[in-house]
Amino acid sequence: MDIRKIKKLIELLEDSSLTEIEIVEGEESVRLARGGMVQAMPAPAVVTPPAAVAAAPAVEQVEEQDQIPEGEAVLSPMVGTFYGASSPEAEAFVSLGQRVGVGDTLCIIEAMKMFNQIESDVSGTVVAILAENGQPVEYDQPLFVIR
Repeated sequence: MDIRKIKKLIELLEDSSLTEIEIVEGEESVRLARGGMVQAMPAPAVVTPPAAVAAAPAVEQVEEQDQIPEGEAVLSPMVGTFYGASSPEAEAFVSLGQRVGVGDTLCIIEAMKMFNQIESDVSGTVVAILAENGQPVEYDQPLFVIR
């Protein structure tokens, strides 16, 4: 990928309210995120979420991909550690049955000592929380189901 294109993408990111941009061209991809993190990597083949996801006791258990409730899945945009609250003693951002709107904070994912707020891109009711507090999560792993 041409360095001029990457510089132009950095300028676009700085001039916008976006926190992250990912561009894929053939076998190459570039992901830019606020905070100066630039990552170039080959485009992933097919990413499939894990078949079984552990859940906290208060969270609906989901043992197989087929058992995930119907609705809009909120996927992890990065690899990191899932946190359902801003601190161990704080109340969770969302709970089962809670109504959320576009832009509401659902969780935090810690990646490379940076805490990234994950916001809802749909409105609805949280019908499943698929990650446990402190659990490592993968890119494109389902975290929530909103209906």
